[in-house]
Order: sequence, then C-alpha cells, then structure tokens
Amino acid sequence: MGRAGPGIRVRDAPDPLSRAVAGAPRPRRQRALQARVVSPCRGWGALNPTFFLLKRMSPAAPALWVRLPPVRSLRGRPARSGLLCAGKGRKARPGRQALSPLILPFRERATPVAGLMTKGRGGGTWTKPSRVPVFCSACQCASSQNKRNQHLDGIPRDSLSVLLLLCLLSRTSELNVANAFKPNILLIMADDLGIGDLGCYGNDTLRTPNIDRLAEEGVRLTQHLAAAPLCTPSRSSFLTGRHSLRSGMEADDGYRALQWNGGSGGLPANETTFARILQQQGYATGLIGKWHQGVNCESRTDHCHHPLNHGFDYFYGMPFTLVDDCQPGMPPGLDATTRARLWHYTQMAALGVLTVAVGKTWRLISVSWKVVLGAASLVFLFFISWYASFGFVRRWNCILMRNHDVTEQPMVLERTTSLMLHEAISYIERNKHRPFLLFVSLLHVHIPLVTTKQFLGKSQHGLYGDNVEEMDWLVGEILKAVDVNGLKNMTFTYFTSDHGGHLEARDERGQLGGWNGIFRGGKGMGGWEGGIRVPGIFRWPGVLPAGQMIHEPTSLMDVFPTVVQLGGGNVPQDRVIDGRSLVPLLQGAAEHSAHEFLFHYCGKYLHAARWHEQDRGRLWKVHYMTPQFHPKGAGACYGRGLCPCSGDGVTQHSPPLLFDLSRDPSEAEPLSPGSEPRYHSVVALVGEAVDQHRKTLSPVPPQFSLSNIIWKPWLQPCCGTFPLCACGQDEVPSET
Repeated sequence: MGRAGPGIRVRDAPDPLSRAVAGAPRPRRQRALQARVVSPCRGWGALNPTFFLLKRMSPAAPALWVRLPPVRSLRGRPARSGLLCAGKGRKARPGRQALSPLILPFRERATPVAGLMTKGRGGGTWTKPSRVPVFCSACQCASSQNKRNQHLDGIPRDSLSVLLLLCLLSRTSELNVANAFKPNILLIMADDLGIGDLGCYGNDTLRTPNIDRLAEEGVRLTQHLAAAPLCTPSRSSFLTGRHSLRSGMEADDGYRALQWNGGSGGLPANETTFARILQQQGYATGLIGKWHQGVNCESRTDHCHHPLNHGFDYFYGMPFTLVDDCQPGMPPGLDATTRARLWHYTQMAALGVLTVAVGKTWRLISVSWKVVLGAASLVFLFFISWYASFGFVRRWNCILMRNHDVTEQPMVLERTTSLMLHEAISYIERNKHRPFLLFVSLLHVHIPLVTTKQFLGKSQHGLYGDNVEEMDWLVGEILKAVDVNGLKNMTFTYFTSDHGGHLEARDERGQLGGWNGIFRGGKGMGGWEGGIRVPGIFRWPGVLPAGQMIHEPTSLMDVFPTVVQLGGGNVPQDRVIDGRSLVPLLQGAAEHSAHEFLFHYCGKYLHAARWHEQDRGRLWKVHYMTPQFHPKGAGACYGRGLCPCSGDGVTQHSPPLLFDLSRDPSEAEPLSPGSEPRYHSVVALVGEAVDQHRKTLSPVPPQFSLSNIIWKPWLQPCCGTFPLCACGQDEVPSET
C-alpha cells in the first residue's frame, strides 16, 4: 500500500452491503463489525495520523479515506514520520518482528468524523462531512482481557481516541450503504429509441460503442418494459413508479400526450417523484433535457407542473418535446390532422362569405351588408383563434428554459446538443463533492432528427442512424465526465428509452424511426412488445456484477423504488406503487423478478397483461385488444402517424389472444385450446389478476381533457412581453 496510509479492512457476517441495499430488516443480534488495522509498518498495527484507508473485505464497497486530527506518539512525543505503531509504543522498522492484528469490534454510537477522502486513479479528493454522512462507534476489545492488554498496552487515551474514529461503516443494518455511502445516481433516457438500435441488443450495423461498453461493465436487462407506449405517460410512470392513469396522465380517447407548453395539463403536484424523495435525503437533483410533463396551471408563473415543483432543484432543457415544427422548413408535425381540418373549415367558411358578398354586389342575394361583414368577422375570429397557436408552434413549444426562466425562444436546434452536453458536464462538476441525482433526458432520437455535421452521413442507416450514433457519442461524453471527476465507482448509472421505436416516422428519404428488433409493433402500441420493450442497462462498479444479463420481466416503474432505496429514502405508503425495487435482482440476491403480473395500457385501455410463471419458466402474454395495421399485413399504422388505442382502428379479442413469450418472443403464433392444453386455465388466471388490479384503480382528474390540452395564451412561457416572445442566449462554450 506504500506510504499513502494504513488500511482498514472491515468485515462482518453476513455481508451487510447486500442486506442493507436489499432492504432486509435488521436482525436482533448482529455480530459486531471487526476492523483490522494494516499499515506500511512491517506487520500490523501502524496508525497514520492524517488519513485512514477503509476498504471493505467485500468487493462491493468502494475504498474510503477518513481524515483524522493530528495525534502524538504513544509516549506523548510528536511522531517524527507521522506513523504510529500499535503495541509497546515503538516504531516499526525493517527487520522488526511484525505485530499481531488489532481486532476492534464495534458498537453503534453516533459520532461524526472530520470528513472523507475518496481515492481514485488521479489522486485523492477531499470531501467535507456533508458529502458522506458517516457515523462512528465506540470500540471495545472483542477478545479476552489478556488479549486486550496485549494489543493496547502502552497506548494512552489520546491515541485511543484515534482508534475510535476507525469505526467507519459501522452501521451494519439496512442503513450501512444508504447512510455511510450514498451513491450518485445518473439516469439517461433516450427518446423513441428502438431496442434493436443498440449493438449490445443485437444490432451489428449501427455503432454504439459507449452504450455497449456500459452494458459490458454492468447489468443488462433483456425484458425491460415501458409502462406506456408514448412519451408523456411513460415518463410520468417512470418518475412516480405508478401507472400513469393513476395520476390522470392518460386519455380515454383523443390526445394521448401533452400538446402545448401553454396547456394546463401535467403531472399533478400531489404526485411524488423519486427526485422529491432524494432531495429530502440531501441529494442535489438535476434534470437536463426533455420534461414533457406540463408547466403551468392557472397563470404564466405558477409553474405547478414544472420540474422544480417535482423535486428537481435544477432544470435546463425543453419543457415540451421535439416536433417537426421545431425545424424551419419541415412540414407541420404537431396535431397535423387537426390543423389541416381547421384550415379546411376556414377556407370553406371564407369561400361562403365571399360568395355571399359577390351575390350581394350583383344583387343576386337580398342580404344586408351588416350580415356579410358580421359573417366575415366571425370567419376571421375563427381563423385567429386557431392560427394564434398552430401558426406559431415553433415559438410557443420549441423553447429552452433554465429553472423558471426561458433562455431561448425559439430554440436553435443545431446547437442544442452542445448546450445539453455542456449543462450535463457542468452539473456533474458542480456537484461532485456531494451526492447527486442527474436525470439526463435526451432529445435524441426523436424526429426531426437534427444531427451535427460531425455525424451526418456517417452511418449505414441514413439520418436516423446518424442521430443514433451521435446519441451514443453524447452518452460517452457524459460518462467520461463521470470518470474524469473520479466518480465512476460511486455512481449508479442507468440507460433506457421511454418506449419503442417510431415505425410510422418516414419520409421520401426513408425510415426516420427506430428498429425494435424481433419484436412486433412500435411506438403508440401498448400491447405489442415492440412498443414497450426497451433497453435497460445498469452499472455500479464493485457493487453490480459486470457483464451480467437478466432475463426477467421488469418495468421502467421499478426505477422509482430502486433509486429511492439506494438514496436512503422510503417509498410512499399512502398510495399504490406499481414498481418494485430491482436491487435484489441486480445484485443476484433474488433469482426472479418481483413482478408476477404486469399490465399494459394504451391510453386508459388495457390492451394486454403478462404472467410470469416462475416455477415453470413460462412467460404468458394475453392480448385483449390489438390495433389494426394499415395497410393490412403491415407492421404499423402507416398513414395515421400512430396506431389508435380504441375505436374502429382496434380489434377486440374474445376469447383473447394468448402467446408464450418464453418460446415465441416475436408474438408470431397465437396459441389456441388445440395447441396449448392450458389455454383456458392461463387465460382465466390472468383474467383474475386483471380484476384484482382494476380494484386498485380510483378516478382522478384527467390531465388530457380538452380543457387541459388546448393552448391558453395566459399560460404560455415567454421571455419578453407576450406575445412578442423572443430571446437567444450566448454561444456554446468552446470546450464543448
């Protein structure tokens, strides 16, 4: 170990890390933790008065350095070399007989220490006491009185006070990790990324080396599922650990996602996000990128749905989402069907008024000019009423905000990637001395697929492939910032997508949406696997096994209790939480997922449910409703933008379709009573689970109602004086 300082290996039985992180209850009688003092002195027992390296015998815990106050030698004289050796008060010199190990059992007694130093490749980083809330304990000798005299003979009280501070990580119950070492939490979510777009999930034509390396260094889930097939409801479930319809973030019919920054719908203030809980646990909580959970309720400045009202203490990014309208020159993207219909109605009404005016002029119609002018005024008011919103989509929706302030309106997409990267790296650097939660909600790979010149034309799959490879580079730069700041081993990192790839996104240049691999369906389809199966990659070096694959059904909703547990918080008990902590599964403490049943919604309509028959290794999927593909036989609803959840575009199945995903993951061959003897019993059992699930639902105010969805000018975020909203920001810093 050299002259860096003595080491203390902490051990117990059984390993408290697995028990603590897994949330197991504390046993009544716990064998005391033991510390073994190791030093650069020849043998055991030297104490460095400045730093102590504490390293668990379990490889799951990172090495920590604890700073101690200066002490005097065992005989009261100043220590010449800064090293004190236990036993007899003598310096250890080469050739001198090694001293026997000093065993220190711990008893809990809260005593704050001076601080911690984390040792990395580039040296040490001093941390104030607030970085890691450490508790020490009083130490007593575990051995007999003779052994105690043998080890502590000649050590005065001032040196014993030093030994008391060696009891770091002494909380051997469920708070061992949560309190003694709170990991940083980095969550990265792509937008509209297909599970088949990544090399680590089978793609051999797109280059995603950084995400692939993340998977190699961590755990990869192969059955990770979004709770909804569209942006707004999926992210609502991700943030709260609850099905989005429990918070009103789903629709019966019509709009299935928020449409305007100036709408009044959004994530209700009474919903609890993982950011709010971690903020209460002392974490810095930041969100960089896409929000799409609403902004205001009653006024332009109430920010009732804003990230800062949901537990994040810093926000930089888009309060809405990317749409084609954000890119000048692109055809209308936001609610294009409604916009076309309104324009058609306006033209027809204007033509009617013009016809009446011509008839009046030629005296073919006996109508007063007041009536003609009144009708023309009504047509003009109708036109203004919808064009004030749809005619300025880019100005109203395509904006950037820092906290509550609009910084760019409209945003310049060509430099947005650099701005987001700069903000993410800056946030990591600003908060590297305290535990932080950073949610990087990427704008990639949602249309219009704005890609920098560095990546244009470089992939084998056109503009979409270019955008995927740029996204991978962006993820790599963020992970590099974690490494450069010495935070890799103390950061829990997660990568996913909000739902499946958008199959209907295409133009004359080709496919603009993602590839969902072997899975059927895509974005907007709540039942088919292609709409909800997403990447799930976790990394925490030294804690989670590297290169591990888990073939158990899990959900984006599981991230909520997982993050809350790692951050030392408690999952709310006053509401239904649909997610389950993934920690036991990720660490290998649990063989199976905590989910026996999972329910898959499209809007408020239950399209499918799955049953994990763990004892037999079977994974059953029951479909109650499926969208009608257009044209018939295609794999998507081309020409409609997205497949519907209900109505004429959906087929209701009675009896339901049954698939065995353990043998048919592509859902290509539905089972029947003739091909599956257990058909009726499986369908009946899943049906009972659905009935029990529905009993947990209760009515809530709908956030996607027409009154909440429509654009309201008094709610529109604006920099400057409304409606003259326009502002820019400084150029991107040169280092990014």
